[in-house]
Amino acid sequence: MNGTMMNYPMTLDQILDHSYRIHGDKLVYTQLNDGEIHRYSYTDLYDRVNSLAHSLSEFGIQHGDRIATYAVNSYQHLELFYAIPLVGGIIHPLNIRFSSQQLATIVNEAEDRIIFVDSDLLEDYSKVENEITPITTVIIDSNLKCKNEYNECYELGYEDLLSNSSKSRIDIQDENWGMALCYTSGTTGDPRGVIYSHRSMFLHTLAANQPDVFGITEKDVVMPVVPMFHALGWGIPYATMFAGADIVLPGKNFGNIIDLIAKTGVTIAAGVPTVWLKLLPELLANRDKISSLRRIIVGGEAIAPVHIKTFEKDLGIEIRHAWGMTEMSPTGTICNLNHSHQSLPDSEQWSIKSMQGRPIPGVQIRIVNDKDIELPWDGTSIGEVQVKSHWTANTYYKNGGSQDIITNDEWLHTGDLATINPDGYMNIVDRTKSIIRSGGESISSIALEKSIISHPSVMDATVIGIADDTWGERPIALLVLDEPVEDISLLMIDHLMDDFPKFWVPDRFLVVDEIPKNSVGKTDKYAIQQIVTNIDNDS
Repeated sequence: MNGTMMNYPMTLDQILDHSYRIHGDKLVYTQLNDGEIHRYSYTDLYDRVNSLAHSLSEFGIQHGDRIATYAVNSYQHLELFYAIPLVGGIIHPLNIRFSSQQLATIVNEAEDRIIFVDSDLLEDYSKVENEITPITTVIIDSNLKCKNEYNECYELGYEDLLSNSSKSRIDIQDENWGMALCYTSGTTGDPRGVIYSHRSMFLHTLAANQPDVFGITEKDVVMPVVPMFHALGWGIPYATMFAGADIVLPGKNFGNIIDLIAKTGVTIAAGVPTVWLKLLPELLANRDKISSLRRIIVGGEAIAPVHIKTFEKDLGIEIRHAWGMTEMSPTGTICNLNHSHQSLPDSEQWSIKSMQGRPIPGVQIRIVNDKDIELPWDGTSIGEVQVKSHWTANTYYKNGGSQDIITNDEWLHTGDLATINPDGYMNIVDRTKSIIRSGGESISSIALEKSIISHPSVMDATVIGIADDTWGERPIALLVLDEPVEDISLLMIDHLMDDFPKFWVPDRFLVVDEIPKNSVGKTDKYAIQQIVTNIDNDS
């Protein structure tokens, strides 16, 4: 016998509709380039989103069409987060830190029909524009249609699309329709796309807003510093509006973050630890201006207990450490203290908070050994982390690398190695060796190695991540040369800058006689770490 409940589809138009009807007077703040703050209400957002959605529909956007954004965190980007899925389209936020080659590959594979580009990013966009299949470009800047410095004009201005007089809501027909396409760099170094559905993002939003997860309430003012192109800004733009909180979008100018917090009364912020550690001296010097800030959600890389201590003891700001991946929409675990931890010494509490934490509601997690046997939650057994949830992918867009994403019993491989203690707290002790996490970004060592080895002067090479106080990790390359080179660092930097973002380029290039290999001929990463340590100790 089935239940007698309604089958009411879980779609993003419900989030928009709820925020408008129940919290219509709440505000969306955006910091503009000149430091001024643009603000309008959820009601204003609702009207503009519906106008934009109707215009996209009249333009011919249909169910399943991909529409890219090349933009920073702003109210226009937020409008697109809703308007595109509202007509059945799939928003495809592009990582503005990718190289032109990476962007061209992704845009061409996605077959985007329209790309919305921030006017401040036009110069970067011009480097990739000729490498992609011709698509309609819209500049996100009032009615600007022309890139004056290039003497090129486009068909549409952003505000043109908002001139549609229709303000009626458009209903989504199927909760399983795709609503977003987000790319990640996998262990092969190739970008792979994941399509989120309305259902998966709706459920992710409900889970994220639980008190012990993001814990956003109607009384909060939330500032996602994490870019909106990072797995939809960790889903925070949707979670914030569903909760009815004010949202603060910092735009491109991070130099005024302290003043922005003070002017808008931010209570919850989110971003990678690198951002907050860079801001820490300024935060400490301006305690009075940031007194409203009570919680920071960090993710993308681990944060050390000593830094948690500074934020919580010196600034009174709670740190919540989240973990996940693009394939998980992205949130999988969150770390905060349970009731039994309250009596522990501060040092032990900070140590616990540096872990990746417990699965959020709706997520299952396990660790397995190399024979796929599940390991106990004893805090010492180390195994590969595998997950499943209502918002976890089971395949990649166009089947990129799908053969190894899911186990036979339908758990997602993460490539991370971890322990889980009896209370359910996960602590990652290692990760897939081909991925280096730097400033919250993923850098593929394999992609770098392939490019380095492609140079005629290089016989063999490997790239590893070395711990860095500021960035979490930074890449270092070891090379075996085929012929002597006067300045290998300069040569390699010049070689790599053509294909990769600047932050991907290794900080150092060390010439060695050979790359250590293990018994099956694979690169011995542990031995390489020792080589680098010995070189540093001798220098």
